[in-house]
Amino acid sequence: MAKQTEIPKKQAFRFTDPSAQSVQLVGDFTEWQKQAIPMHKGTGGVWTASVDLKPGMHHYLFIVDGEWCDDPECTLRVPNAYGGQNMVRKVV
Repeated sequence: MAKQTEIPKKQAFRFTDPSAQSVQLVGDFTEWQKQAIPMHKGTGGVWTASVDLKPGMHHYLFIVDGEWCDDPECTLRVPNAYGGQNMVRKVV
């Protein structure tokens, strides 16, 4: 019997910065910078993007105006190879 594939689930990401000119979402699910996901600026400077992710743990960061940034709303973090931290999104 074949193993069922894990069904991706839509995940919403948000980052608040009214003065930002561009915000991108990057992570292990985008091969980091290779396939960055542009985020869209909404009311009050809240940038949003939705991504379909398979169940599991996914590491991510934001790139705000060319600078790597943490997600201030994320409480689950792991050290990365560059002396900083990656944010972790758990999809169940």
